[in-house]
Amino acid sequence: MPGLSREQWQASITRDQVGQTRRASGIFVTGTNTDVGKTVVAAAIARTLAADGKSVAVFKPAFTELEEFTGYDEAAAIAAVEAAGEGWASIDGLPDPAALRAAARSSQSDEEISPYRFDPPMSPHLAAGLAGVEIDPEKVMAAARAAADGVEAIVCEGAGGLLVPLSPSWTMRSCAVELGYPLVVVASPGLGTINHTLLTVESARSVGLKVAAVVLNPWPEDPTPIEADNRETIAAMSGVEVLTFPKVDLSCLDTWPELRLPV
Repeated sequence: MPGLSREQWQASITRDQVGQTRRASGIFVTGTNTDVGKTVVAAAIARTLAADGKSVAVFKPAFTELEEFTGYDEAAAIAAVEAAGEGWASIDGLPDPAALRAAARSSQSDEEISPYRFDPPMSPHLAAGLAGVEIDPEKVMAAARAAADGVEAIVCEGAGGLLVPLSPSWTMRSCAVELGYPLVVVASPGLGTINHTLLTVESARSVGLKVAAVVLNPWPEDPTPIEADNRETIAAMSGVEVLTFPKVDLSCLDTWPELRLPV
């Protein structure tokens, strides 16, 4: 379409077709950077939805750093979730797909949750290149649609920030646009977060994505004046509700507080 980028065009198509194609309500969790706690926040959202009695699926387009989980056993992790019943399993020491599965009380396989998984901890496009493959957007979207089929809600988690490349021509933002879900932006509470967070919100809005909330993580029990002002300033300048989430015990999901998004 003249005057529109591919992402903007796809966003308009997604909004027009979303009521016809989506079978589950959803959210896409992104971050201002790596290591800001996206998985914890995504898990908290999934856990809250599941605790409300909803059937929940989880999805992550690509996961790297498998090599850091040498003792991980997928079958054992799935069995642990099934054995937990109405309780909550530990996610301590689990890779992201398994942590999300435990929080959502899902029976999805790792492949169903994350169609691309690589060993080294690096950007997905680089990890894929070193493995001799290129991430295929059609494969990612087909996996996302399959994950959302037959459930009431799906929680998607990106890798890194919005402009992290999945392939040379397809970013995490491109993926979010094609999924069409509102965004939750996870950010650190400390110095520097105003700029990083507002840039992420602006980047999302520039392609038509709705930002449902910002979550500052982990939020301290006694915030400093800088942290308190960061929360107020981000809310005022972005017009987005800014939520907080405390540091949690990864070995005891049933002690986590609920994380409900603004309706």
